[in-house]
Amino acid sequence: MAESQERIIVGLDIGTTKVCAIVGRANQYGKVDILGMGKVSSHGGVTRGVVSNIDKTVLAIQEAIKEAALKSNVDIRKVQVGIAGAHINSLQHKGMIIRNDRESEINKDDLEKLENDMFKLAVKPGDRIIHVLPQDYTVDDEPGILDPVGMSGVKLEGNFHIITGQISAAKNIYKCVEKSGLKVSELALEPLASAEAVLSKEELEAGVVLVDIGGGTTDVAIFHDGIIRHTAIIPYGGNIITEDIKEGCNVMKAHAEALKIKFGSALANELSENEIVSIPGIRGREAREISIKNLSMIIQARVEEILELVYYEIKASNVKNLAGGIVLTGGGSQLKHISQLAEFITGLDARIGYPNEHLAKGMVDEVKSPIYATSVGLVLRGLAEERSQINIVAGSVEDVVTPRKSPLFERIKDWLKDEADVPDYK
Repeated sequence: MAESQERIIVGLDIGTTKVCAIVGRANQYGKVDILGMGKVSSHGGVTRGVVSNIDKTVLAIQEAIKEAALKSNVDIRKVQVGIAGAHINSLQHKGMIIRNDRESEINKDDLEKLENDMFKLAVKPGDRIIHVLPQDYTVDDEPGILDPVGMSGVKLEGNFHIITGQISAAKNIYKCVEKSGLKVSELALEPLASAEAVLSKEELEAGVVLVDIGGGTTDVAIFHDGIIRHTAIIPYGGNIITEDIKEGCNVMKAHAEALKIKFGSALANELSENEIVSIPGIRGREAREISIKNLSMIIQARVEEILELVYYEIKASNVKNLAGGIVLTGGGSQLKHISQLAEFITGLDARIGYPNEHLAKGMVDEVKSPIYATSVGLVLRGLAEERSQINIVAGSVEDVVTPRKSPLFERIKDWLKDEADVPDYK
């Protein structure tokens, strides 16, 4: 190995359209050097963020890791992995403990006991609790306390944001990584990882909506006062826009994807009626002429539907003050005029989130696209867990977003003992 692996983290994003591995290392200035990156197609092994074919997904992971290892000259053995998909759900729940000694100070053990109690909640059959994220606390009926450590009190209550997901989906991600010859250092919710990469501390405090538009799903995470308040997974993404173009323009899927990327716009009114693009015919057939404005009308209809669902989630969160507006990231955020359409539908300011704020040097140009927000965020999460040793980015986003611990990885080995509820994908 050319580099010491103590400070090197690999983020692995297993997405619907791509599998991406990014190798990063913290430097002495609190920034992240990108050492290498590998990206390959998912080969159809992932559907809407969930593994649907083990063998194809393993092949894609191996190819991405091989490319990243070659470029970084690092022997990759452990990875930070993201989990998403339409099976992810969230809920709010309140817990309470009664302390025996009124005079003694509340300590971190009390908070952990309260948090661990949340993992005993009954959830839907087949689901498990992935993350328990504290919101605020109440000490002896005094509400709205963000950090009660050091206070005195008998009754300690906590409000928690709880994220659940299907255990079969988590197990299959774990299996794919293990079959690729790697070990999982953490499984993290992908919107939390994307937030690490593209949101600032000021936005998290002011109130912000993260909208990560991937190939199969659109992930939504809402923050306020530096705390995550709401999460949701919308089962539509860039792929359904491509399917709409394929059907609406009567073209092949590859041509539909190329049309979306090169000529697509989320606002049809911004385009001229006279703009035409020619699509080559199949096996000597005549070329097809596609109106750019008609193409964008197809795109706009679907993007409006996705953004209206985002707006519904904003309303459902009951977070009133979102001065930070909306931050759009992921591959779908690269559509022209999508930020303007988001502003029209939600009434909030919108910008595109690029994952380059914490990056120092190396392959920054290759990974500064919103496509890599999740992968870069996974690297940042891994480095944040080691920040006591490497002094990583003091006072930055991970201090707000990263939970105190990752319960999913700690519990998944026990879950793997029971294989009855795991689909046997081939």
